[in-house]
Amino acid sequence: MDRFEDLQTFVAVAEQRSVRQAAERLDRAPSAVSRRIKDLEARLSTQLLTRTTRQIRLTGAGERFLVRAKRILAELQEAEENAAADTQQISGELRTTMPLSFGLAHLNTAISDFMLENPSVTIDADLNDRMVHLTENQIDLAVRIGNLADSTLRARRLAPIHHVVAASKDFWAEYSIPRSPEKLAGLPGLCYSNLPSPQSWPWTNSVGRSGVVTVKPRYRASNGDALVHAAMQGLGVVRLPTFMVNEAIGSGRLQPVLMSINWGVSGLYAVYPGTAFLPHRTRAFIDYLQARFGEEPTWDDCLRAHLKRIAKARSPNAYYG
Repeated sequence: MDRFEDLQTFVAVAEQRSVRQAAERLDRAPSAVSRRIKDLEARLSTQLLTRTTRQIRLTGAGERFLVRAKRILAELQEAEENAAADTQQISGELRTTMPLSFGLAHLNTAISDFMLENPSVTIDADLNDRMVHLTENQIDLAVRIGNLADSTLRARRLAPIHHVVAASKDFWAEYSIPRSPEKLAGLPGLCYSNLPSPQSWPWTNSVGRSGVVTVKPRYRASNGDALVHAAMQGLGVVRLPTFMVNEAIGSGRLQPVLMSINWGVSGLYAVYPGTAFLPHRTRAFIDYLQARFGEEPTWDDCLRAHLKRIAKARSPNAYYG
């Protein structure tokens, strides 16, 4: 009796909802697959599947058993991969999800370079700002930005995420460059709509002062790149992570202000399920991203001269992306 083979067979049938398709996936005879399922149910004294001429459905017990069966098989695979990590090349599929703007700006090239170095790895990447449930969607790794809430997930910080306030030179010529955060109040704002209060921008400085400045929303958008484009057209002032605006600031298309103010510091994190073993390919990709970005990422170049002063200020509520 091979219990792991029983689990593999049950998971295949449960996912395919078909004995025939499960048999094709497992490269076995349909009769052998059916016999395995019947023997498993007999051993457990529990019906896991209901069968009709058209389809197969999971019972309540089957649904619960499927979750645990997949977890056991995943941990077995992870244990084998970790044991062989020193002698085998990195291989297999890595399923990941990441924020759209950051993914396009910084992770696309990182993924390509990682795959070039590890030709036996395949990657399935979902670039989307929505929060994806890792276990339910069988995601190996999420790249997330913000201050993480407590959960059963594990996380490793990859890099800091600083924020900056900026607008075009034409905008500042019309409204004048502010000398304090309060001077931003009431200015036309380009606001990230995924925040609870997009028009309210908390801040602190290195001598302990803090506050919240409220701009007048002219344009709300759920995508930072859209706000950057509007800012470059002179439509308003933005508060965004440096990874979104560093290039525009470096080229002179945006002019940052109040550079020593802490407008929010959060982190870039690799988040993954809290399993007993982390697959070698997942661990290798996390190590790769941490080494590539680090504590002094290139996207902070626009703030480099002011980071020491910013670090002295307690961070206000951070951006989530």
